[in-house]
Amino acid sequence: MNYKLEDLEVYNLSEVISDKIWDIVMEWEYFAKDTIGKQLCRAADSISANIAEGYGRYHFKENKNFAIIAEAQF
Repeated sequence: MNYKLEDLEVYNLSEVISDKIWDIVMEWEYFAKDTIGKQLCRAADSISANIAEGYGRYHFKENKNFAIIAEAQF
């Protein structure tokens, strides 16, 4: 059975979290948005990016390493 990345519940949840963080940061004043907001959004986006990167790997250990990185960012 072949699974697509979009079938993974953890990937979909990370996308939802990322969207919510973006919505929250967009409401902030310029200085907060420019300093901590950009970093927070990049970190939130990289959760799903690391899940996707690990999903595309052929070896379990590589996938596991990217999952650990995504978990640490969460």
